[in-house]
Amino acid sequence: MTTINQIVEEQRAFYQNGNTRDYQTRRASLESLKRMLKKHEKEIYHALRSDLNKSEHEAYTTEIGFLYSEIDFTLKNLMNWMEPTKVTAPITHKGTKNYIVHEPYGVSLIISPWNYPLQLALAPAIGAIAAGNCVVIKPSEHAKATSSLLASMIKRTFDPSYITVIEGEKETNQELLRQRFDYIFFTGSTEVGRIVMKQASTHLTPVTLELGGKSPAIVDKDANINLAAKRIVWGKFTNAGQTCVAPDYVYVHEKVKFKLLKAMKKYIKSFYGKEPLNNPDYTKIINESHFDRILGYLTDGTLLHGGNADKQSLMIEPTILDKISWDDSVMQEEIFGPVLPVLSFTNVEEAVEMISKQEKPLALYYFGENIKTQEQVIQYLSFGGGSINDTIFHLANPHLPFGGVGNSGMGQYHGQSSFKTFSHQKSILKQSTKFDVPFRYPGSKLGKAVIKRIMK
Repeated sequence: MTTINQIVEEQRAFYQNGNTRDYQTRRASLESLKRMLKKHEKEIYHALRSDLNKSEHEAYTTEIGFLYSEIDFTLKNLMNWMEPTKVTAPITHKGTKNYIVHEPYGVSLIISPWNYPLQLALAPAIGAIAAGNCVVIKPSEHAKATSSLLASMIKRTFDPSYITVIEGEKETNQELLRQRFDYIFFTGSTEVGRIVMKQASTHLTPVTLELGGKSPAIVDKDANINLAAKRIVWGKFTNAGQTCVAPDYVYVHEKVKFKLLKAMKKYIKSFYGKEPLNNPDYTKIINESHFDRILGYLTDGTLLHGGNADKQSLMIEPTILDKISWDDSVMQEEIFGPVLPVLSFTNVEEAVEMISKQEKPLALYYFGENIKTQEQVIQYLSFGGGSINDTIFHLANPHLPFGGVGNSGMGQYHGQSSFKTFSHQKSILKQSTKFDVPFRYPGSKLGKAVIKRIMK
């Protein structure tokens, strides 16, 4: 049986032989990846249904379709991205040509989570392939059906010395992190992200950490309440709240709180029915441990809507909690489930000040019509990325880099940002031999005067 160390070394040899570098290889690999997904689309639906009870609509829009769009966007722009980037030079560098070469790192490791088990494994891989790297993917052991299918598809499509999937439990992650990779891309919890970063420091391996946090949705008094409610409910309860950028809590102006709560309850019923637990397309919680953890939050505050659960099916209704304080357990960590606590404020400055005291979230959503207030929220609060008058939708624009800040992560990807993440920016100066400027050398009084004048 091939060991993890052997797999890494075989990939390193494959990379060093130059098998991943040229444009045609990268393009052909991305096209093969898309054909693979097309060929196995029905099996993917089945696997995602098995792991999370995802409907075909949700599986396509948040996983398969997202990957198709990302591959197409990359194929359209790859040749241009690979071109060296010319840069200007100061007068002291007259006669030189200066440019940046986008060099692949080498052998990359992608550790992906269970909540979007296909998309979050392959979206970073698209960037790694486009940049010319070899790829080892370690999918989450909690999404067993998708992990198994991903391993099988990749094995039938690619040489394992180029792209491979390694399945396993926690011990497999630990063994992988002991290896010398050239780049590590991790998506998961902040707690595990710290472990990944610590292990990467052993070999000074660069990392991207896509983590999470408590992403707020601020609803101001001048917001379009009906649309705010609709978009918050959609963003929060998609995938049963198991989304790293889902609104973790709502912070609403007290003057519009009642209207917002009423509208949110209306849209929960519209999207998921009066009995969500009997809705065959409602997403389940990934496992019993997470189910019990989320259920524990329902003792906080006042149960305003939902709250029913079925342990056998691992489903928890879309739930709204009212009369929540910052000291409640539901406000101490990322919920990552279909429970939405609601807090209120009397003016937006108060809300902004309170949010600024928390750890920096991965996303932030502001609902309000005043442009000046929108800009104040954007400028004053630090967060990975976000939307004004919407939730989650910023992820779907490949022109926008996606990533966290502080406790919510480091590094960015999607679109060209994925290509750049998996590329070392190598700076090159090409000097002329047609002439040689003498004043940079020692021993010239005139040279010293010229340098002082130029570099003053």
